[in-house]
Amino acid sequence: MQGLLALSRGIDWLNSKIGRAVYWLVLVVALISATNAVMRYALDISSNAWLELQWYLFSAIFLFCAPYTLLKNDMVRIDVIAGRLSKRTQMIIEIIGTLFFLLPMALGLMYMAWPVFIQALERHEVSSNAGGLIIWPARLMVPIGFGLLALQGVSQLIKTVAFLQGKGPDPTERGHTKTAEQELAEEIARQRGVQL
Repeated sequence: MQGLLALSRGIDWLNSKIGRAVYWLVLVVALISATNAVMRYALDISSNAWLELQWYLFSAIFLFCAPYTLLKNDMVRIDVIAGRLSKRTQMIIEIIGTLFFLLPMALGLMYMAWPVFIQALERHEVSSNAGGLIIWPARLMVPIGFGLLALQGVSQLIKTVAFLQGKGPDPTERGHTKTAEQELAEEIARQRGVQL
């Protein structure tokens, strides 16, 4: 189990580094969007390439931050029923969900997206929009993103089994670090003399 936990830590490290780097693209997309809007409405200059770059970057954010979201356990959960179950039953549900839903979906999409990327690369496919971008980088993001999600699913599976064996912490517990929003709310409350 120690070898598997080491593998899990390596996968977590990789997805953490990628997720932390990629979420800065949100700022880049916002700046490109704002600049593009100003150029279009103030100077009557438009560019399909800039619009498509926004779409590419948004896709990168979605695809490469999904594994990071799973790692941080920040995805949406429906705990109405699961919250009333024992921790062991919750972990068994996690294992079943990972094995029968997450991994088949991620691996299936990765497998189906690879030929689409190869075809776009071989054909030197370019957007049909005037001044559009080449297509293959966007197509490549899909199998890579779902591959990283599958890896993170394997990592979560390892941690869940380790928890059930008493060899690791609860992988579904969210970190106890505060978000920037929570820290800001606490600071504002402190300045107003309000107790949270």
